[in-house]
Amino acid sequence: MTSGSIRRRKEKEHFTAKARSAPGRPEGPYRAVGAAKRLATSLHPGVDTLDKMFEYAATRFPRRDCLGTREVVSEEDECQGNGKVFKKVVLGEYRWLCYEEVLTAASQLGGGLASLGQRPKNNVAIFCETRAEWIVAAQACFMCNFPLVTLYSTLGGPAIAHGLNETQVTHIITSRELLETRLKVRRLRESLQNVDGAPTSWPGYPRGISVHNMAAVQKLGARPENARYRDAPLPSDIAVIMYTSGSTGVPKGVMISHSNVIAGITGMAERIPNLSEDDTYIGYLPLAHVLELSAELVCVAYGCRIGYSSPQTLADQSTKIKKGSKGDTSALRPTLMAAVPEIMDRIYKNVMTKVEEMSRVQRTLFTLAYNYKLEQLAKGNGTPLCDRLVFGKVRSLLGGRTRVLLSGGAPLSAATQRFMNVCFCCPVGQGYGLTETCGAGTISELWDYSTGRVGGPLVCCEIKLKDWVEGGYRKTDRPHPRGEILIGGPNVTMGYYKNEAKNQEDFFADENGQRWFCTGDIGEFHRDGCLKIIDRKKDLVKLQAGEYVSLGKVEAMLKNCPLVDNICAYANSNEAYVVGFVVPNQKQLSALAEQYGIRGSTEELCASEAVEELVLKVITEAALAAQLERFEIPRKICLSADPWTPETGLVTDAFKLKRQELKTRYRDDIQRMYGGK
Repeated sequence: MTSGSIRRRKEKEHFTAKARSAPGRPEGPYRAVGAAKRLATSLHPGVDTLDKMFEYAATRFPRRDCLGTREVVSEEDECQGNGKVFKKVVLGEYRWLCYEEVLTAASQLGGGLASLGQRPKNNVAIFCETRAEWIVAAQACFMCNFPLVTLYSTLGGPAIAHGLNETQVTHIITSRELLETRLKVRRLRESLQNVDGAPTSWPGYPRGISVHNMAAVQKLGARPENARYRDAPLPSDIAVIMYTSGSTGVPKGVMISHSNVIAGITGMAERIPNLSEDDTYIGYLPLAHVLELSAELVCVAYGCRIGYSSPQTLADQSTKIKKGSKGDTSALRPTLMAAVPEIMDRIYKNVMTKVEEMSRVQRTLFTLAYNYKLEQLAKGNGTPLCDRLVFGKVRSLLGGRTRVLLSGGAPLSAATQRFMNVCFCCPVGQGYGLTETCGAGTISELWDYSTGRVGGPLVCCEIKLKDWVEGGYRKTDRPHPRGEILIGGPNVTMGYYKNEAKNQEDFFADENGQRWFCTGDIGEFHRDGCLKIIDRKKDLVKLQAGEYVSLGKVEAMLKNCPLVDNICAYANSNEAYVVGFVVPNQKQLSALAEQYGIRGSTEELCASEAVEELVLKVITEAALAAQLERFEIPRKICLSADPWTPETGLVTDAFKLKRQELKTRYRDDIQRMYGGK
């Protein structure tokens, strides 16, 4: 095919409608063109529960690699210049379990749990880092109809206790590390039998709690008399009670049925072309998050192999990898990867910092190649020479074989999306979904290089807009209809666990019995049926003078500033202006301070009023360049030397801001920035 015909095809695809409003109304509901008559509910006929899906995969791909883990060759402590000690590891090759072996391991674990008193339709909790055993345990629960309660491994004690107590679990699947730390809380120990990575006896636990090694439980389940405990689920049975990350308060347990998950992954899989057993996926995001669990289940359905990693060992430069040894992407060389924008933003800023450090000639060549490729992508043309000579090194950061990057969990900035498309030489599919919709809502077509949009509805759901008069968003708006996003379809979950009031508020069924979820997000539909997220109801604050400020919009614009690693905008309705808490980029902060003859540690620079003023000036210039209104620009800021990680409790595992916790942490700074009121 000639480059001219490729270009014409791409141009045609770009302007082809991805979705249409079935009734022809501007507010919708909009459906994918391929699902105009009927929404998709399953990948394969008769495969309507998660246990059947894994059995189907194990039958088709019995000896193919399924789950892979790297062995730890050595560990050592490395002292830093500031006196801090970091643990560094050297990791070996991936060791694999094939599909048949995973099925056997899951079946035996399910039988073992049953022999220890776990019963069908009684909840069992998993509180564990992302690893192969997580998926084995999940499949064991799906096979035996044990609803699986998922909890983030970084949740604090009160949130963990809330989830475990609300679901009344008697068995918890955990890891040795978490058993020694997070579960050593009195209120978590009163009614649990803890199962998994630990010896058969464990000091410090009261009588009545038994701790079992996973291998020992599987040995129990392998006995012929324990095979009888298998109780296959129905599509309508609860597969997972997934606790949200709690970005807006106490975590809520979302009840997800087998049919919900099957529908959700059916919609996602349709947007990833040529999925096959030749693909390799790298799993490192929290499996307690709907994005990672859905992505891994899609891979299982197509016989892909999944190699496990962590944010600390992902790349050669990751914090736990010993210098000179391989990170997980180099060892695994994945073809598929999911990422949250926070991680992509970090990669973007790190690479661009290295570009700034290049010689003038190298920098000019990189910029020319970058702009040339952007231009060619817009025309639908490839750039094989540029990819090999200029971007090959950047592409190798993720192993060099990545063909699809899926971004979800939060909006991805236009600058980062363009960068990933150009430098990693693979398309970035930006998705939109929520725990309440099984992570499914929209995913952009992989050949659609437009930025800021999240694509059209998946084939498993439909989307409509509802007027939000208070915020000034209406379906009659021009040039695009706007409003609150409502998602309907078989992927919409059963509601919140033991929270009827919230169910009445956020979920409803239409006249045909189809369930809908009111997302609280504000979107607009473009002419080709693609959705753009433009606001969030909970992020909107009315200032003293009556102007509405979207905090999320302000943050998204300012995170593009190289000086900003993270930012939380804050506004009080009794005040006339916005303020901000900023985690500065340490390298950029030191360089800025040095320009004005100011020196010191990161902590000292962040505590300096003079530096605060300098950073505010840079942020204000970035805000004006991004065309924010004057009233949207933070008038005062405070600097934080410590990064916000899930471990600090200030962001979720998907790196969404926990506004209430941030407000509490910076209460004194808020008073200072508002004049001590």
